[in-house]
Amino acid sequence: MTCETLAIRPYQPADEAALIQLWRDCGLTRPWNDPAKDIARKLTVQPELFLVGEIRGVIVATLMGGYDGHRAWINYLAVAPAHQRRGYATELMRAVEAKLLQMGCPKINLLIRSGNVAVQGFYKSLGFELDEVISMGKRLIPDR
Repeated sequence: MTCETLAIRPYQPADEAALIQLWRDCGLTRPWNDPAKDIARKLTVQPELFLVGEIRGVIVATLMGGYDGHRAWINYLAVAPAHQRRGYATELMRAVEAKLLQMGCPKINLLIRSGNVAVQGFYKSLGFELDEVISMGKRLIPDR
């Protein structure tokens, strides 16, 4: 298994179909969230924090970041199953961390679905710790 160089760049509109398929392949989509609407919404706020990773022109990874002036959030971190465990997710996280530091961001938060135990170790290896909080949400605009 050769580890090829990941080219990281900002999202481009032509990436939409490939990203949505990548998210589906990685089990990130849910029936109540329309991924095309998530992309469209993200492009209106800090599109420079919406990153894509390519190998030889093929999209194999993505990360959607955001910073509200208080905390940053990470969403849709995904690496194509055939390219996992090669350090690409770490590369994307380091790239967005550098951008967030330039913006003066003091902390990154992220949510992990309770059933996704495997990814907890990955984030711990990057220095993330469990925050003693309860996540609550309220949908203002239904996607479906």
